[in-house]
Amino acid sequence: MKFNLPKKALMSVENLPFKKVSTGKVRENFDLGDELLIVATDRISAFDVIMPNGVPGKGVLLTQISLWWFEQAKKIMPTHLPENHDARIRELLKDFPELIDRSMIVKKLRPMPIEAIVRGYLAGSGWKEYKSTGKLFEFDLPANMKESGRLPSPLFTPTTKAAEGHDMPITNAQCKELLGESAFSQIKSAAIKLYEMGHKKAAECGIILADTKFEFGKDKDGKIYLIDEVLTPDSSRYWPADQYCEGKSQPSFDKQYVRDWLETLDWNKQAPGPVLPDEVIANTIKCYSTALSRLMSF
Repeated sequence: MKFNLPKKALMSVENLPFKKVSTGKVRENFDLGDELLIVATDRISAFDVIMPNGVPGKGVLLTQISLWWFEQAKKIMPTHLPENHDARIRELLKDFPELIDRSMIVKKLRPMPIEAIVRGYLAGSGWKEYKSTGKLFEFDLPANMKESGRLPSPLFTPTTKAAEGHDMPITNAQCKELLGESAFSQIKSAAIKLYEMGHKKAAECGIILADTKFEFGKDKDGKIYLIDEVLTPDSSRYWPADQYCEGKSQPSFDKQYVRDWLETLDWNKQAPGPVLPDEVIANTIKCYSTALSRLMSF
């Protein structure tokens, strides 16, 4: 599946005839009454800092990957997408065709106050924690595991969801206390099932889903839904399976490429972020578009 990606990054959304209710690191959210319109810009953040220049077409790629995965995910649990979503978004934005491929109509829900992270491999902050303590946060692991090694089974390692600053790891017990036993049980079970579904489907097209983050919301009756984005390169680590080799960091189809470049700079990881050079932008587009084309190829 191909999309006409813009040559200039969309950093904000203007002129829509809807009330803007919030702005995230990447997305702009508008009020539609009982629903919201979410428009994914081309902004990119790393280490909780939004870079001053974006990646043209990134919002299109993120939205299309999310929509593809939401279709798979609804077999496991309800999602925030309404019925007839594609037809409705084309009608709603018929006067703004450049926004159609980067937008979603979603149910209005109350977001749960955690990031539901599932890890299948030892990477990123999990690897740093293991090197320091021999554990993956609260979980005991076998001795002498290597960087990027596959875990014995996927682990649920939730974090707080900070309005500002960094999300912080919490234990499963703390998560249960925060959410309540019933919601915790539903979210943990769904997150692991969604990860396992994503890992299996990604493997069928030559990609390893190393870890990912899910978000959930409740309606007024307490029913829980999968919300936000799902299994995108912004919220997941995707590795090419044919290049996988434990014992080192992996090449990726995700935002890790940008993080790795930023780590080479003398930058304190505080705003403002550095301007991304053309080469980094081009390679980031390649990472995201490769993930999308591979996922939609089977």
